[in-house]
Amino acid sequence: MGGATAIGFSRHIPGAFITVTAKHQETLKRYSEAGMSATLDNAEAVRDADVVVMAVKPWLLKDVLTPLLGLLSGKTLVSLAAGIPAESLREWLEGTGVNGIYTVIPNLAIEIGESMTFINEVSGTEETLKIVTGLFEAVGKAMVVEERQLWAGMMVASCGTAFALRYVRAATEGGVELGLYPNQALEAALQTVKGAAALSEARGTHPEQEIDRVTTPGGITIRGLNAMEEAGFSNAVIQGLKIHR
Repeated sequence: MGGATAIGFSRHIPGAFITVTAKHQETLKRYSEAGMSATLDNAEAVRDADVVVMAVKPWLLKDVLTPLLGLLSGKTLVSLAAGIPAESLREWLEGTGVNGIYTVIPNLAIEIGESMTFINEVSGTEETLKIVTGLFEAVGKAMVVEERQLWAGMMVASCGTAFALRYVRAATEGGVELGLYPNQALEAALQTVKGAAALSEARGTHPEQEIDRVTTPGGITIRGLNAMEEAGFSNAVIQGLKIHR
């Protein structure tokens, strides 16, 4: 997610100076080739930054953050580490002089400027919230939510990328069974999902209203929908979203 975020920012925020860090030089190669500054030294990257994005696994966050605490005064810190309580972040960063602390959950489409990002303000000001929100609005849509809503946001939008693409895969396989070539079926499934989302968004309608427009009495669409529901489609999606931590 950190790599996708760096690429998204570099592509969609004109004039942004981005420094990427990693443990291994080989990892940094693609970012250097994309025109970003790259270093193995976290402190070097943080020292001159206005916004520090911590894109590490949750269990690594404290260890990576601790050596940098003396460098955070006056900066805004964004954590992409899902599941770290706000109280823990406040505790770890107490006394550092950091201007703002934010937990942010984007998704992989940030790489192409189409993320659905959830932002929780752990601490900060109107100005720092505007800065963080502006960064993520530049690479898709951003929603400021309460801490208790972050898990739902992650399941619907971050994990949701995989869930949506699993539907595309299933539709592709079904299309092949019905007679399309694999490349034809995949192109059709992707464009259909893209078009359906864009249609509902453009019209400002509930998905069910658009479903009603394409389901005629006794028609094929309603029979297909009913067959999917009989196989547990909606319940399977909901149960997938509700898995325990």
